[in-house]
Formats: sequence, structure tokens, C-alpha cells
Amino acid sequence: MTSALDWKYALRACAIALALTLPAGATISAQQAVVTIRVTSAEGVIAAARVSSGTISALTDALGLAQLRLAAGERLVRVEKDGYGAAEQTVDVRAGADTSLTVHLDPEVMEHEAIIVSSTRTGRRIEDEPVRVEVIGREEIEEKLLMTPGDIAMLLNETAGLRVQPTAPALGGASVRIQGLRGRYTQILSDGLPLYGGQTGALGALQIPPMDLGQVEVIKGVASALYGASALGGVVNLLSRRPADQAERELLLNQSTIGGTDVIGWGSHQVSERWGYTMLASVHRQTLSDIDDDGWADLPSYRRAVVRPRIFWNDGSGSSMLFTVGGMLEDREGGTVPGATTPAGTSFAEGIDTRRVDTGALGSFLLGGSRLLSIRGSAALQRHGHRFDALHEPDMHTTAFAEAAYSGTYRAHTWLVGVAVQHERFDSDSVPMFDYVHTTPAVFAQDEFAPADWLTIALSGRIDWHSEYGTFANPRLSALVRPADEWTVRVSAGTGFYAPTPWTEETEAVGLGRLAPSALAAERARSASLDIGRTLGPVELNATLFGSRIDDPVQARPAANDPSLIELFNAEGDVRTHGTELLARYHREGIHITATHVYMRSTEPDPGAPGRREVPLTPRHTAGMVAALEQEGRGRFGVELYYTGVQQLDGNPYRSESESHVIVGFLAERRFGPARLFLNAENILDTRQTRHDPLTLPARAPDGRWLTDVWAPLEGRSFNGGVRLEF
Repeated sequence: MTSALDWKYALRACAIALALTLPAGATISAQQAVVTIRVTSAEGVIAAARVSSGTISALTDALGLAQLRLAAGERLVRVEKDGYGAAEQTVDVRAGADTSLTVHLDPEVMEHEAIIVSSTRTGRRIEDEPVRVEVIGREEIEEKLLMTPGDIAMLLNETAGLRVQPTAPALGGASVRIQGLRGRYTQILSDGLPLYGGQTGALGALQIPPMDLGQVEVIKGVASALYGASALGGVVNLLSRRPADQAERELLLNQSTIGGTDVIGWGSHQVSERWGYTMLASVHRQTLSDIDDDGWADLPSYRRAVVRPRIFWNDGSGSSMLFTVGGMLEDREGGTVPGATTPAGTSFAEGIDTRRVDTGALGSFLLGGSRLLSIRGSAALQRHGHRFDALHEPDMHTTAFAEAAYSGTYRAHTWLVGVAVQHERFDSDSVPMFDYVHTTPAVFAQDEFAPADWLTIALSGRIDWHSEYGTFANPRLSALVRPADEWTVRVSAGTGFYAPTPWTEETEAVGLGRLAPSALAAERARSASLDIGRTLGPVELNATLFGSRIDDPVQARPAANDPSLIELFNAEGDVRTHGTELLARYHREGIHITATHVYMRSTEPDPGAPGRREVPLTPRHTAGMVAALEQEGRGRFGVELYYTGVQQLDGNPYRSESESHVIVGFLAERRFGPARLFLNAENILDTRQTRHDPLTLPARAPDGRWLTDVWAPLEGRSFNGGVRLEF
């Protein structure tokens, strides 16, 4: 028999559910009133501040005003705004009698500022976000800037769950794998814009200097519900540095013992209350280097120049815009060194010339109350000139993108709806049979629902109409649970798709001239993750369990009618990946220690035989430890150690699996007034793949390759150092 107490709780639950479904202007009973909150600071009113009472919330408008409809009684109102200390105030709500109050916020001075993530589109604090987002902060960027000033490869490679895998070793090309999934599934964005193209390619991460990055956000696992076809494996979002109140100018000069030179200039200034700018300009050089003296260049030569200005606008009332334009020129050459030959007694040269220009803009406009209109758009044009000895393959990549989103809050909901369109075009002068034009309009929606302080549920959905592969609907569900103080549990699952192109890891290495025409279907994916975190004072602990499955994966094999060509096909079966990530961090008073371990198992249909195999170049175990001691205004010292376990190899005549290996390095930096001197030692144990086996094959492979896959460093021990000047 049902007790009276059970009925009491059931009726109470129904009342709460009814309250959550009524529109904002609805009247539940006479036992309510409207409370108008005005939020101010010493500088005036504050727009876009979050005002909440229980599960009911709103954002202040341009006049600093927000309204909450609250039940009668004594209610606690909380006001939050990034950069200010949160404030709470009690108000006595009388039924039918509207009231108002003013809440004053003071600027917040914190040793560690709140981290706001934007890649999930809601602009929430990282600890409040249901989707697990890995954030690389400015401190880590500063460290990696002194190690590899010319690119972000090391910055990403030393992040748990990410691996920068060489794919075109003759030219030093590499792609970014997230949780074991191939690099073509990773979307690299700049401030949420595809400035590096819809499919970044094997050289993208190697051509981006980190000097003007303020933060890097990584979403691991299927993210098509957020970003469409190019984000089946995950997203790397590079967020730019913002201009400072005072003019800043920096010049970095770097030289390495293996022939690398970098000169990078950066400047910024908030010229007025509304306008500011940043400017990056850099040149980079690497000489052709044959480390093991076998006649083949272990490091290709390149000459690169990069320029990227950005303009920022903010009206001080919750609306802002960013404008950017960028350009990059690079000539890269590899192959046999002058005077040397291949095992066949011939010379062999590879090269790629890249010319890229892009432009983009994004804005956010407060329309009143809690409503925001966000727009973003970009266009990128990239021309390549591939050279595979006597074979030349010039081509052009074009990407255009536009998006508009409308968002707001209602009671315990933070919602968003939007439309987007992406256009990609590829034109080849030498192999026009692989030209393509893809246009993909899309609609998307997202709702984050916080029914209680300890629970937030996020539901995202997106429908893409791909011009070649059809219509795809992809949902994603995430939940954040706080079972106790300092504990967080995140659960996430979603689906995605990938629209195949001729560019894979295999064709990046040999070119499209070695590719046989084929008809392909879209790849479909599912992924899920469970993430548990705990904070103990200065110690942060996190454990993640993840898994993914890709159906109809595109693989490569020798063409049936001509083994000198590569054939792409949809495999009958799936790629299955699962694993764990463990993370421990310690931060206190200039001491920073991070330890990570990743276990991963990834299998796929064997393209050359019945059954399954482990995905090549995917180590089951990787681990790392970084320790740094920093004294503000004086300098820093850090050491790092990384372990990479055994990897299965494909098409390697010397071995079927790699050796495990360890990389050790250290970094020292010392400040002398406006100058900072730095010295970095990389791979001081001189770990090299060519200590075990030759890099070159005994004979040229049927598809034209002269090199084995790269499973360990080729450059060995190196030192780099220089000076960083501030003006």
C-alpha cells in the first residue's frame, strides 16, 4: 500500500516538473513575484553576469539588469561574472509584490584564474562543463614555445591521449591522432574557425607557431554533433592571446644544434576601451640533416614565413568581435642528400611548396536579457606543389565556412540553436580525376540542463546535408555529476560521420599519382567515455575510460589490377578502440608536476589477410612525467620523461613490432631584466629509430615509397637555445 509520505513526494515531484515546463511569463500561482537584480561594479553596470537562485537563472542585459520569477519566501540570489568575485544576497520575496535589489561585484584577484572553455559553445568554466575538455594553458604553451618555437607538434604530442604521428617521413609530415584514431579524423581550429582547412593534412600542425596562443582546448572522441564531418575523432581548438592594456612587444631568437633557426616577433596593444590588436610575424629555417650518415635526410630542409594580425573589438556591454587574416609561405625538401644515392644507386628528391592565405571573423552580440547572437565565418586558400622525384602534383585546396547561433538561458536551461554551412573544394592540375567539391549545410541545437547544483546534463544534436554522401543526424549526450565535494564524474556518448577524400596517411606519403580511382561510402562512428576527477588541495587526479567504433572504415591496399597503385576501399568490419587515461597534477607556489599514463588497444580488419590486426603505430602503453620549478620574475627549470611502448608495424621488412623507448629532456630559462635566456636539451639519451634499423627500404616498394614507417625519433639528441626580449 502506498503511504501518505510517498504521495507527498510524488506530488512535490510533479509540481517541480510542471514548474520547469511552463514558459517564462506563466503564472503558477499567486505565491510568486518578480525580482529585478541590478549588477554593478566600480566601473559601472555589468552586462552578461549570471544571476541565479536555485535552478532559476538569467544573464544581465546591457543595463546590468536581470529578472527572476521566484516563489514567495526568503531566497538566496547568487551573482557570478568572470573576472569578479561571486556575490550572494538574501531577498525576502512577498507574493504578488515585485521587488528589486542591487548587487555589487568586486574585481577578483586570484592566484589561479578560472579557466573558461569555448569549444563546447557555452563559454562555461571548465569545472562546470559536462563534456570533458582537456585544456593546455598559457604556462604549458610558454614551456613548449622555448622547445619548438616554430610549430605546435611537441605541444600536442606531450598531451595525454594525443599522438603526433609521422605520415610523410621524407618531408617530416605528421598528423594528430586523438585516442588512437587516425589523424584525418582530427579537426584543428583557430578560435573555432577552420583556418587550416576542413582536413588539415600532414603538415598543418608543423606550420603553426605557438607564440600567439593563449589556450588550447581538446575535445576527445566523436564531436560531429558540435563540428560536423571533420571532427569524427575530436577537436583541437587553438585560442589566440588577447591584447593587454599596455603595449607588449616580444622578439624570440632560437637556434638548434641540428640546423634549425627561428625568429618570431609578437606585439599587442589595447589601443582604446573598445579596440585592440595582436600581431605575429615569424621566419623559420631548417637545414637538410642526415643524422645517421646513410645518405637519406632524417630531417628535411624548409624555409617558412608566417604572418597573422588580429583585431579585437568590445563595446563594454557584452558584445565583441575578432577579425583575423593570415598568410604562410613554405618550401620543404627531403630525400637523398647531395652526392648520395638510394640502395638502387639513384638519387631521389621529394619536396612540397605551400602557399596559404586565410581570413576569418567571429562575433558575439548581447541582444538583451540572456540572449546572445554568435556569428563566425572564414575562408582559406591553400596551394601545394608536391614533388615525388620526377612526378609533380600541384593542387589547390579551398575552404569556406559560415555559422550563426542564437543562445540564452531559461530557468535551469542554457540553450543554443544554430545553422552552418561549409564548402570544400580540391583541384589537382595533374590528377583531375580526384577533384571534388563538397558543400555541407547543417542545423544544430544544444541544451544544458542543471536541475540541481550537483547535476548538469547536456544534449547536442546536428543534422548535416552532405552534397555527396547524403544526410547525417548525430546526437551527443553528456552529464556532469558532483557526488561530493571535490569530486566530478562525467559521462559522454555520441555518434559522428566522416566524408572520405583522397587524402589519407598513405596518399600523403606517395601522392595521388599512385592512387587508383574508387567509390567510397561515408565512415560512421560511435564513442563513449567515463571520466572521474578528484581535487585534493594542490593535487588534481583524473581517470578516463574511453571507447570508440568506426563502421565502414576507409583502408588502403595494393590495387588488384596494378600493385604499383594504392586502392582505397571501405572495409567490411569496424575499427574498435578502447583504453584508459590516468592523470595526476600538482601545482603549488611555483612547483608544477604532471604525470600521465595512457593504455590503448585499437584493432581493425586486416586489409591484406582474413581476420583482424592491431592498428599499426598505436602503442598500447605511453607514459610521461614533467616537473618544473618556476620563480616569477627570475626563471624556470624543468625536466621531462616520456615512455612509448611497443607498436605493431606494417610493411616493415626489418621487424613486425617496434622497440619501446624513452625520451628525456630538460629546459632552463633565466630572466635578466627585459631579456630571458633559455636552453633546451631534447632527447639527451639519443634515442633514434636508426640505431635499430635503417630508415630506407632495401628496395623501393611497389607504391613508390623508399622509407619505412617512423615509430621513434629520427633526429636524436639535440640542443636549442636563444633569447626572448620584451620591449
